[in-house]
Amino acid sequence: MMIDTHCHLNFNDFKDDYLEIINKTLAEEIEMIVVGSNLKTSKRSVDVVDSFSSGVYVAIGLHPIHLQNEIIKSDKTDTEPYEFITTKEDYQEENYQKLIDNNKKIVAIGEIGLEYFHLNGSPEEIEETKKLQQQVFIRQLELAKKNDLPVIIHCREAHEDLYKILKDFSDKNRRTDDWGVIHCFSGDYDLAKKYIALGLKISFTGLITFVDKWDEVIKKIPLEKIMVETDSPYLSPIPFRGQRNEPSHVKEVIKRIAELKGLSEEKVAEITYQNAEKLFNLKR
Repeated sequence: MMIDTHCHLNFNDFKDDYLEIINKTLAEEIEMIVVGSNLKTSKRSVDVVDSFSSGVYVAIGLHPIHLQNEIIKSDKTDTEPYEFITTKEDYQEENYQKLIDNNKKIVAIGEIGLEYFHLNGSPEEIEETKKLQQQVFIRQLELAKKNDLPVIIHCREAHEDLYKILKDFSDKNRRTDDWGVIHCFSGDYDLAKKYIALGLKISFTGLITFVDKWDEVIKKIPLEKIMVETDSPYLSPIPFRGQRNEPSHVKEVIKRIAELKGLSEEKVAEITYQNAEKLFNLKR
């Protein structure tokens, strides 16, 4: 059994064939967590998995990128080029709480966190946006605590601020193990150790199949602290570069971790599944 702990089958990229993709993925004995990024896509996540009795789960939350109206573009070489428009959402906890109260397949709050990569405006405007992101992130951490749910954490070019918030939250709430995961980890080994010490897991995507930046991180941290994901439809691994990413491609992430750690793919699949099963309290 394998699991893609982070995919976006609720996005428009899959609007015409998400049922087909889910059925195909489950047939390959791969489970998945469909992750929201705002209220609309969180509701869509619930709808996407509604007809499946097992193997498909939901995370809901407000991604920091949706706290502003922006045209988001990227031509970075580590990802496929993309462009999309974000619509500002004012975080209203009661809307997310209602989803939690009415849906037992919700296993996490996410993806939430900090996103400084796409900030635009004057220095004053950027600082104001950072503060807003931090405030909303903390409020969603509290929502997760109130509902005894783990968190799926996004971070891009904001690790210093993110760590401070998580350290403070962990200390105040005596969180010591298995209360969240750093999605699509972008830091180094020392940073990974700091997050792990807070009780967080570290998750890797298909980026590791064509970027060697995280090879030493993967080799050094215990497999029991690692999870795997695709972030579909983004970050397609080798040999699917240039194509839409899909949950079944998590096999390539598992394969690369197995190579780096000198383990069998079966062992990596088994342990990473167990890690997700424990963190998200999955009911099979």
